Amino acid sequence: MAKKKGKKAAEKQAEQTTGLVGKAKELIEFFEESKVEIKKVVWPSRKETITTCVAVLVVSLVIALYLGVVDFALSKAVEAILS
Repeated sequence: MAKKKGKKAAEKQAEQTTGLVGKAKELIEFFEESKVEIKKVVWPSRKETITTCVAVLVVSLVIALYLGVVDFALSKAVEAILS
């Protein structure tokens, strides 16, 4: 969450972020915060990953078959109308 900073704190931060040294410090701080956030992630188990992957493949196949049938039917309908 964002914190309100006083005028002096804002000026101090502005001084620190100027120049190459300030940017390097920001980069280091970013990676430290990223490391903390990565530790909070709850990764799925192997079983959950496989189940989800199979579900995605099945849904993709069903949608592909449906679209293939609709495309075939519409192309035949257009063909019948134009001939």
